[in-house]
Amino acid sequence: MKLFVKNIADDVNEMLLESIFRQYGDVVSTKIVYDRITWESKGFGFVEFSKKEEGLKAIEGLNGRELVGKKLIVSEAVEKR
Repeated sequence: MKLFVKNIADDVNEMLLESIFRQYGDVVSTKIVYDRITWESKGFGFVEFSKKEEGLKAIEGLNGRELVGKKLIVSEAVEKR
């Protein structure tokens, strides 16, 4: 299950984000999106779990939780068409 994570603080890197989500299950991948020119974080990213149940637990546990001064917004990712 792939999750969409918004409101990520600039100081958060992929390793920190993964460590926070790993407490809910097996994290397959973690990606923070960066601007191609400035390489500054755009404040959102994706975390993928191997099992849907783990992703749902992560949404429940982390949506609205503060990380480095900002409250995360976590939801199920919607695939582009």
